Amino acid sequence: MSVKSTAATASSVTTASSVAEATRAVVQEFVAARLAGDTGRLVELFADEVDWLLADNPAVPWIRPRSTAVECAAQAAELLEHTVPEDARASVHTFLVDGADAVLMGHLAGTVRATGKSFEGPFALHLTVEDGRITRHHLYENSLSIAEACTP
Repeated sequence: MSVKSTAATASSVTTASSVAEATRAVVQEFVAARLAGDTGRLVELFADEVDWLLADNPAVPWIRPRSTAVECAAQAAELLEHTVPEDARASVHTFLVDGADAVLMGHLAGTVRATGKSFEGPFALHLTVEDGRITRHHLYENSLSIAEACTP
């Protein structure tokens, strides 16, 4: 019985490891597509229906509820429309993967085009990947700083 147990444990570790590797690969593709502004690739990476969470903020034009792959991918383009690309900065200092879940933590900063005001702060992004596509996108950021930068 312990041989089966050991074999079953080894098999589940291998499966978990391959799921984590697949998750890491999709998240790395997501980051590359975001950096490149490749909306088409982002649409492919997001699932048809996405559990999207980003604190609703009426003062911020690019922050709104989303649920489809097209809507989620469009957020990157909308962000670029409303901010100064040369001032955009983001750094990731932590990239954790546990099975289908990944968490990126870091710092972001930018300038709102309409007001010329800057924003910055830490962020955490929780993504879930299922069948090679992102099904969860929960972003936690300094929404107060962003709202203040959007307010004339």
